[in-house]
Amino acid sequence: MLFIVLPSFIAIGLASLLVLVFGRRFLLSGKKRVSVVVLGDIGRSPRMQYHALSFSRHSYAVDLIGYGGSLSHKDLQQNKFIQQHYMREPPAFFKYFPRMMIYLLKVIWQSAVLLLSMMSVEKPKLVLLQNPPAVPSLAVAWLVCKLQGSLLMVDWHNYGYTILSLALCDKHPLVVFSKWYEHLFGRFNDINICVTNAMRDDLQKNWNIRAVTIYDRPPSIFKRLSVKEQHDLFLKLSKEYPIFADVEGNEQATAITEELPDRRIQLRSDRPAVIVSSTSWTQDEDFSLLLKALEDYELAVGAGHTLPKIICAITGKGPQRSYYQELINQNDWQHVKIITPWLAAEDYPKLLGSSDLGVCLHTSSSGLDLPMKVVDMFGCGLPVCAIKYKSLHELVRDGENGVVFTFAFELGIAIRELLEPFPKDQTRLDKYRENIRSFQALRWDKNWDEHILPLIQ
Repeated sequence: MLFIVLPSFIAIGLASLLVLVFGRRFLLSGKKRVSVVVLGDIGRSPRMQYHALSFSRHSYAVDLIGYGGSLSHKDLQQNKFIQQHYMREPPAFFKYFPRMMIYLLKVIWQSAVLLLSMMSVEKPKLVLLQNPPAVPSLAVAWLVCKLQGSLLMVDWHNYGYTILSLALCDKHPLVVFSKWYEHLFGRFNDINICVTNAMRDDLQKNWNIRAVTIYDRPPSIFKRLSVKEQHDLFLKLSKEYPIFADVEGNEQATAITEELPDRRIQLRSDRPAVIVSSTSWTQDEDFSLLLKALEDYELAVGAGHTLPKIICAITGKGPQRSYYQELINQNDWQHVKIITPWLAAEDYPKLLGSSDLGVCLHTSSSGLDLPMKVVDMFGCGLPVCAIKYKSLHELVRDGENGVVFTFAFELGIAIRELLEPFPKDQTRLDKYRENIRSFQALRWDKNWDEHILPLIQ
């Protein structure tokens, strides 16, 4: 019996393997192709993931090229018309060389790996490249497109040389070279898109590059959660962060079964307010401002002000996380609790959709881009306190859909004024929520179809 059954299982296994290996290739054969390229972590490049999904909706076979590290969007992983190609990171031993040598070795490595990765996929009709980083991706992508006869579209998120200047200085040789390089190769693209009108105008005036503004818009997963969904999320998070137990439904709600209607579930009337901020823990975000504002809030409660407790969740990974975590651990506050979770991809939009107030400390190295985290927050109907910089007004309008601040004391005042009657009276928050509705009406798919599709057709 075994001699009969075993070959059958082997045959089924081999057939399944062949389907996995060649089935996708068969599905993609004959389709229009596009390569979406990001010289960074694919999972932490949401706009490029959304581009890939939008191309696939319009019958393109998509090769998404970048680094691994973080999980990409679930819809992207399950999309049979999108293939992800992960590049090899530069070797760890590069860090033992002097700084200038590290930069040179890294550029050589990335140039070779990116060139091989782009040439190894089937020839695309179009290459969509994220900028920054500009070095070496602009030149490599231009070369590949010339060799293969493909069109090159660059999505300008910011300028690479301004980001580099944060760690060095404006007159450092590497920054000077990067600016010259970006100016030179930035002019060779066939199509240019950017994230703000301010960047569009700057590209035209100072770079002689004509670009089309494509504002970020949230996909449909970013939305306000129902009370039942909020309760379920806080119940899940409380297993790792017990503080969230204070936000769950009341005692009656914790025993609710799925057969009972949502109206029976109520969040606690004395619950804390949930503030959320997301970050890559990089130098363009000064979280000491938020810590000082929350310290002022703690002191205000101690001085007799009637204010709710706060749970402040700062999500994300990055180089300065451990530094700020040490500062947070030094606080022994009674009314403000700060946690720094790394959430699963599907839980991040749920947390935004369950929170009461968002905080954004993104300042932009060029002053010309917009914080995508605010786009996500607005998609969830979440009012935002955002630090002021040049182009922010294209997204956050002070006193209308959020509060704009410059100093820590201004952020502290805004938080106290918005939360003083919370949760019984949320008139001020509701005003902002109502004004955000028009932003929520236009989602990524519709925005992409209206602006990107005509460019590539």
